Amino acid sequence: MEDDWRSRIVLRRGDIADARADAIVNAANNDLVLGAGVAGAIRRKGGPSIQQECDRHGPIRVGEAAITGAGALAARYVIHAASMRLGGRTTAASLSASVRDTLRLAGEHGLQSIAFPAIGTGVAGFPVGECARIMLDEVRRHLRAGSPLKRVEFVLFDAETLAVFEKRLAALDG
Repeated sequence: MEDDWRSRIVLRRGDIADARADAIVNAANNDLVLGAGVAGAIRRKGGPSIQQECDRHGPIRVGEAAITGAGALAARYVIHAASMRLGGRTTAASLSASVRDTLRLAGEHGLQSIAFPAIGTGVAGFPVGECARIMLDEVRRHLRAGSPLKRVEFVLFDAETLAVFEKRLAALDG
């Protein structure tokens, strides 16, 4: 499985809240408050049960992740990757740690597919190019280590972000 890591990564434009995967990833704050951006779309489309579960889980540390049900979404779970404090900014270290913890939770729950947004690039103000580098590096490392994930999807909101992720994926070595 080590050599086919690239074939398990899918990049596409779309709305993460509509993704069909075992889990979608929320670009979360450590209080697990579903506010604006990705979290707001998940809250609106998934219904109040997701926030209710977040309230029981949170707060968590920046760099950690928590898993909840997905309410009315197509996915079974939402994994909340806390790359920032509420009202704060995402850093390279917090993004890297939250992606690693998200992938750990996916493994613990036996998930075969997961869909990520470009974590931290909205209200948290993290640069898209650096986000693509960190997220794709973490996913590549995880898949090469023998992950049971069969599909890791990056569902990106606009064409510009998709192009940045495509360029970064193409530049990755084996």
